[in-house]
Amino acid sequence: MRYSLHSLWRANLLLCLALLVHHGEAAVLTEAQAGPLYRVVGSELSISCRVSGFIDEAATKHFEYRVFKPAKPNFELNIISTQDPSFGYAVYQERVMQDEIALERTSLNSVKFKIQSLRKDDEGDYECTAVNLESGYYGVYSVKTTVKVIDNSLSVSSPDSTSLSFNEGEALTLTCQAVSTTIQHTHLSFAWYLHKDGESTAQPIISLDKDFTLKPGPGFGERYQAGLISLDKLGETSYRLKMAQLEVSDQGKIYCQAQEWIQDPDRSWYSIAQKEAEKITLKVKAREVVPDTTSLVVKMSAQQTTLQEGQELMLSCSIDTQNLEERFFSVAFLRGTVELARLGPTGVLSVGPEYSSREKEGDLRATRIGNRDYRLILQPVRTTDQGKYVCRAQPQNRGQDGAFTQGASQDSNSQLVSISAPESGLSVKMQGAVNVTEGDMLRLSCKVDGVKGQLSVTWQRKSSSTPSAPFTSLISLSQEGVVEKAEEFMSRKVRSLRPATDNFILELDKVTPSDSGVYQCAVSEWKANSKIYSQSQAASVAVTPIESMVKVYLISRSNKATVGENVELMCRVKGPRMPITLAWSLQRDASNVDNIVTLYSDGAISWFGNQDRYQLKVQSNSNEVVHYLQIIGASHREEGSYQCSVSIVYENVLKKLNPSNPLAVKVLNPESKLTLSSSPTLTANINTDTEIKCSVVSNSSSSSHYSVTWLLQQEAENKTIVSSDRNALVTFGPKVELSHRQRISMRRSKGPSFELTIRQARISDKGSYICEVVEWLQDPRGDWYKVSKVSKTTKLTVTEPANDLRLNKTEPPLVYREGDDVELKCNIISGASSASFFYKVTWFYTVHSSSTTNTSLVELDHTGLLSYPENKELRGLQARLCLLRPTKSSFYLTIQRAHEGDSGAYWCQVEQYQLDNEGRWQQKASDSAGPISLNVTVAEKSLSIAKEEVELNLSISEDFTIPCHIDKQSSNESKFQVTWFWQKATETTQRPIFTVYRNSTLQDWFEKDVQLRFSHPVTGRFNLAVLKSGPENSGLYFCEVEEWIPSPPHEWRKFAVERSGNMTVSVITEGNVQALSGCNSSTWIGITVVIVIVSLLVIIFLVLMIRKSKVSGGKKAKESLWAEQSLTAKPSVED
Repeated sequence: MRYSLHSLWRANLLLCLALLVHHGEAAVLTEAQAGPLYRVVGSELSISCRVSGFIDEAATKHFEYRVFKPAKPNFELNIISTQDPSFGYAVYQERVMQDEIALERTSLNSVKFKIQSLRKDDEGDYECTAVNLESGYYGVYSVKTTVKVIDNSLSVSSPDSTSLSFNEGEALTLTCQAVSTTIQHTHLSFAWYLHKDGESTAQPIISLDKDFTLKPGPGFGERYQAGLISLDKLGETSYRLKMAQLEVSDQGKIYCQAQEWIQDPDRSWYSIAQKEAEKITLKVKAREVVPDTTSLVVKMSAQQTTLQEGQELMLSCSIDTQNLEERFFSVAFLRGTVELARLGPTGVLSVGPEYSSREKEGDLRATRIGNRDYRLILQPVRTTDQGKYVCRAQPQNRGQDGAFTQGASQDSNSQLVSISAPESGLSVKMQGAVNVTEGDMLRLSCKVDGVKGQLSVTWQRKSSSTPSAPFTSLISLSQEGVVEKAEEFMSRKVRSLRPATDNFILELDKVTPSDSGVYQCAVSEWKANSKIYSQSQAASVAVTPIESMVKVYLISRSNKATVGENVELMCRVKGPRMPITLAWSLQRDASNVDNIVTLYSDGAISWFGNQDRYQLKVQSNSNEVVHYLQIIGASHREEGSYQCSVSIVYENVLKKLNPSNPLAVKVLNPESKLTLSSSPTLTANINTDTEIKCSVVSNSSSSSHYSVTWLLQQEAENKTIVSSDRNALVTFGPKVELSHRQRISMRRSKGPSFELTIRQARISDKGSYICEVVEWLQDPRGDWYKVSKVSKTTKLTVTEPANDLRLNKTEPPLVYREGDDVELKCNIISGASSASFFYKVTWFYTVHSSSTTNTSLVELDHTGLLSYPENKELRGLQARLCLLRPTKSSFYLTIQRAHEGDSGAYWCQVEQYQLDNEGRWQQKASDSAGPISLNVTVAEKSLSIAKEEVELNLSISEDFTIPCHIDKQSSNESKFQVTWFWQKATETTQRPIFTVYRNSTLQDWFEKDVQLRFSHPVTGRFNLAVLKSGPENSGLYFCEVEEWIPSPPHEWRKFAVERSGNMTVSVITEGNVQALSGCNSSTWIGITVVIVIVSLLVIIFLVLMIRKSKVSGGKKAKESLWAEQSLTAKPSVED
């Protein structure tokens, strides 16, 4: 039988095409939005899902949605399907019918699952399944998205009045508070909106987005760029809107809105909550400016410009213009930019905020004393009253409705007033900086000294953030003991006391951080109902926010517990007693934080997920309140980092505090009590069934489950044979071939015991079998967890029964010439008598100089399948192999056209197989023969050239021939390259004169005036004749022959080089010839006879060749390449 590479190549090609067709099919891939998704109660949930990889991409795909609740993570609840309207369970069918739950198709291959309004119990893992309508399963058809449902803790409120009225051009300031107590990391976006009268939608005035970027709304950009609109963030929760100059178009309803954003796992931001504060009605009264075509003259004078503190300052202002009696004016007195008083067009007096308290005390009076004259009296004056005074007049035009519109204002000349302080012993002293906690009483003391008359005191305040702003009055106590509060403090509990003659006290109840600032005690001395002297002193007051007084700590007596044990966490809240909202959270990984429970200030409790494993307890101590969270029967689900977060409710305002320190809870597995037993060694005969048992001796629980893995260790490498999970699902290792899987089985028996059965054991099955058992226990939540891994090892030995299969192992070393065919023999000398035996033959090869052994060269299995193991280094040798089986017991390997590199050691291995009763092949015996040493040599160098030494004396113009005769060659396939050399008598250098190459190309190296003639009459005879020689041709001549032999696969190599004997040639003149001739006549006669005989023989040979040529073809003969010709021209050279 002959086998070639063609059958192997065809088989490999078919296999590759089959694999290509299989892998060309795309795997089904179902993808859904990644979780966890955090959404608030009442908000919308939307999850996208798509599928790809089905054979028919154009077909409409069907989808199903299910949910797994946290309380029962392994129990699925059907919700909705695009294919079956009755797919959902009853608990969801009603919501599906009311379109509260929907599954919208967005394309042929994608859908979007929606819940319009989330409920607390909607939390869970939502599974999207692509319905497979094809014949087979290949890919991923289901994918889950985790959804967490949390409370909406966003709070938005505004303390401003719900109805405001302003004149055009006046300034508007509004504040709003927005806070969220969400445990997860969220961002807030904030905006002020204006819903103008007559428009359908509200427009943003200015907004601060989640990325902290400030943007003006449409129509407000120019005013924002001009600095007339601003949004300031005050602290963590307050936002202030300022509109410097209101316009009539600003009229409408104005409100603030906050949105809470969370980042989903796909890095996109999602709005989970949105709330608005109560709307404020804003009215803006239009101001009509009437152009004044007449001139207005304003003059001001002072009765006295240099005064002492306590004296009277009188300023007079007169105005003049056309039709003065028929027109209306408003007149204002200003010190610098500070307005003291203004008389309106109807004579109504309004006083600036800095002087309002002095107007009430009678210190400031402003009146109209004529049609054109106005007067301001300030008594007693203070040193702070000095400066430049101006009178400003502004025309006022009354419309038909009685409303006034103002014209362009006109200022008078300025008057510089200087005020000096008289000598007085009055001095005022206040304590330094004062710190007070929010909610406590502020108490300030003002000590006076050097009192000579009656005293009055005024308590004033200004913000520390605006030091240039004027002081505003809080409360005053007159010299008669009359107390007067400022209007903005009418609702506050503020008192001015004088417990002693030299001591004044201010008390302000329930202070807030906004009460921080600079407080001033202004004391005036009176004599005969006249204020003669004033002195003031200021002190800085800082109000500490109440939230900074509350401290939160999280501790535990032990943060490590074994599965099933209880863990108690304590959240200690220290600080003033007030209503709080407390939330417990658990962070299982670096990105996700889960709410456990929230205890609200009104007593409500909101649980998230499964609450069965937690209990709450509150303990009130004298200096703290301790909130306990007890984990009942801890499992690995409760492992992670815990935190408690506190928000306080103070004065109906929610304030979020910093969370407590994180506390890691570690849930440990119990120590395993698992022990195994197995036999350490086991011996089995080939082709018999073998059973390896591994038994459990002791375990941790009677309800334990086990996962078992059997491994085979051979040559320090472990290979997984078969494994069984805790549900007894058996899978084979990835390196186990299909033929081996049919012989291996695994089962469990009572005990429990784990048995590995190997049917029809082979020699290759020997090794160390490792039984690895993992014990699984069930935690209190029903989840299974593995405890430990225990292993036992059994060493299996497979023995062969005695058999008589023997190979001839006495093959002698082989020596072949390169290019010959080599035959290697492998003969069975016994054990091949039965016709039921089949044989698998494998030839191995090793290079003599290589350390590698057992390189498989070719294999013929017992079914007749020929294969060549892949080996790049042996491809050339494998392509020249031929496997023969001339007899039943003979296996010959022929190496065609052997190369020298084929040398090495060859041996064969024969395995005997037989079919059993079930039609399965069983190995019965095996034997190997060799190594057979093969040495492939090249041909022996036997090139031989005639080396006769000759001397010639010639006359001028006489021809002479330089012979080059090959007596013996190394190979019949040899080719030759012949080169003739010449050395002049007067030189030592040898130079080539003519070359005939092995491809019959000729090369003449001599000078142009020398004529040569080359001839090759018979095989091995090469002659070169020099024609018409002269004295210059004298010298030493010889030839050199290169022998070339073919070298596999398709190359030639130079094999040998030989040189002929020397021919010494002397060409002399005629006289010299006669003088030198010493030969007798008989010698010359003999030479002549020999030449004549040789010439006749050559002529006869040529005549016979010509006749033969005519007889064979009758064609015109071409010139012979070897015909003796006179080489008058140089031949072309090509090698």
